[in-house]
Amino acid sequence: MDRLFAPWRVEYLTQPPSTGCIFCAQGDDRELLVVHRTPLGRVMLNRYPYSNGHLLVSLNRHTAELNDLTGEEMQELLTTVALCKDVLIKASKPDGFNIGLNLGKAAGAGVEDHLHMHVVPRWNGDSNFMSVLADVRVLPESLWATYDRLKPFFEGAR
Repeated sequence: MDRLFAPWRVEYLTQPPSTGCIFCAQGDDRELLVVHRTPLGRVMLNRYPYSNGHLLVSLNRHTAELNDLTGEEMQELLTTVALCKDVLIKASKPDGFNIGLNLGKAAGAGVEDHLHMHVVPRWNGDSNFMSVLADVRVLPESLWATYDRLKPFFEGAR
C-alpha cells in the first residue's frame, strides 16, 4: 500500500472553526497569508489551493454583491487581478490561468458573504491521475514556501 504523507494538514484538522471573515481579518500579514495590500483591498494566498500560487483578491469593504461595488472598487479589483497575473508569470511561469468569481453557495463560494476573485495559475499537465482516482490534489510546494517566494514580487507594486 502506498502512503501519501501531508503532515502540515494536521493544523487544519485540529484548529477550531473560523468565526470571522477571512477577508476582514486583521493581524500579521504572513499569518493571514496576505501577500499584498492596496488602498481598497488585499491579495492573499488561498489556504486550500487548487494549485501553488492560487491567489484571492478581495476588497476591504465587506459585500457579497457585485452590483454594490463602486466604479473605483471595480477598477481596483480588476487592476489587482491583472497585477496578480503579472506577478505569477514572473514568479512561476504558468502556461495559463483560471480567473473568476464564485457568487453564492450554489456556485461554489467558500466565503459567500465577501466577494473575492480567484487567480489560479495553471500548467500543462498539472492535473494528474490523483485528482481523477483519489479526489486528491498534489501541490509540489508548501503554502509558506509559496508565500515567501511570491511576496517579494509584490514589493513596490501599488
